[in-house]
Amino acid sequence: MFPGKQKKTRKYATMKRMLSLRDQRLKEKDRLKPKKKEKKDPSALKEREVPQHPSCLFFQYNTQLGPPYHILVDTNFINFSIKAKLDLVQSMMDCLYAKCIPCITDCVMAEIEKLGQKYRVALRIAKDPRFERLPCTHKGTYADDCLVQRVTQHKCYIVATVDRDLKRRIRKIPGVPIMYISNHRYNIERMPDDYGAPRF
Repeated sequence: MFPGKQKKTRKYATMKRMLSLRDQRLKEKDRLKPKKKEKKDPSALKEREVPQHPSCLFFQYNTQLGPPYHILVDTNFINFSIKAKLDLVQSMMDCLYAKCIPCITDCVMAEIEKLGQKYRVALRIAKDPRFERLPCTHKGTYADDCLVQRVTQHKCYIVATVDRDLKRRIRKIPGVPIMYISNHRYNIERMPDDYGAPRF
C-alpha cells in the first residue's frame, strides 16, 4: 500500500431509502388511496376465451393430410440431407410411398442465403423448380416461429426438421407429423397407418 492512501470499501447494491406512498408521515393528499375491490355480480355471464378447435381433426386424426403430401422443409433439414447424401424429393417419396411436394418458405430461403458461400449447394437445392415457394407476410426471418405459426393455422403440412426445439414445439400441435433423418433415411413421426388408404 502507498502511504497516505485511504482504503475504501465499496458498498454494493446500496440504494437511497424511499418513502412508501402509503407511509403515515406523508400528508393525506400525497398518500396513495387504498384500492376498492369491485364486487362481482354472481348472476352475470362469465366470458372465457377458448381457442377454436380445428374442424379437420377427428381427435388426433388429421383428415386434411393425404397424398400428394405437402412437406414444410426447415433449413437444417436440407443441410443434413446433403451430409447424408440423400435426394430430398426421392427420399420423401421412399418414406411416404406417395407423391411429395417439398415447400420452402421465404424465411427459410433467407436463412440459407445468410449462411453464405459454405451452403451454396443447399441454396441450389432450395431453388429447385420441384420445390413450392410459400410467401411470408410477417416481419423478420426467424423460420421456426414462421413454421409453427403456419402449421397451427393450416394442418395440411408435414414438417421436415432435425431441430430438437422445433420438434418439441410441433409435438404440442395435434395432427402435425414430423419428418426427420435417422440411419441415412427419412422417417416419419406420429403418422397413422391408414393415411394413404383410399377413403370411401
